[in-house]
Amino acid sequence: MPYPTGHRTEVRKNIIQSARKLFNRYGFENVSLQQIMAGAGLTHGGFYSYFKSKSDLYTEVLGCFLTDPEWKSCWEGVHVDLSSTDVGPQVVRAYLSRQHFEDVENSCPMVALPSDVARSGKNVKRAYETVFKAMVSILERSVAEKNPARRTKAQAIAAMCVGGMVAARSLADGALADELRDACMAMALKLGSWDTPSRRSSTSKIRRNARLSTLREHRA
Repeated sequence: MPYPTGHRTEVRKNIIQSARKLFNRYGFENVSLQQIMAGAGLTHGGFYSYFKSKSDLYTEVLGCFLTDPEWKSCWEGVHVDLSSTDVGPQVVRAYLSRQHFEDVENSCPMVALPSDVARSGKNVKRAYETVFKAMVSILERSVAEKNPARRTKAQAIAAMCVGGMVAARSLADGALADELRDACMAMALKLGSWDTPSRRSSTSKIRRNARLSTLREHRA
């Protein structure tokens, strides 16, 4: 009996999702193809009909909400509308949110996988570069200046978001990690001139939604 239309695309997507979670949690070297395929509900033998190698799959995993229109964020209370003129501060708040900090498996791979990428070949580095450039371009749209400083600021903000989250996740002291995320968020919003009262009210709304989500989880 033939498979329904779109079956192969769906299976491929499931393999990528399984690999993303495992790579984010354990790193590239510590995850086997058997584990990846099992996570997708498949057997090891079918892998090579979808990907040439584990490295080939790795480049597909290096995508996130910045480049993948079908990315489904699991961060309740955090909203990013890539078509909005206000997208810059949205990305900063989402990236440095507690939800992103805690959700390792579904986090942006620029945070979870930089050490692996640094040790990888050019193809993997190009894939990482594509995601970073996409983030810079999105941030650049919301920066007020219409001059070369606009891109410089966007690059600095992107690096602050990615680097701030990497550093925060590397700390044992949870309070210090929160303090670091808040500091990076405050400076990134200031650099983008997104720290006006109207912008702050949007931040408060996101934090309020996150608190309500936490309360509902505790009551459940």
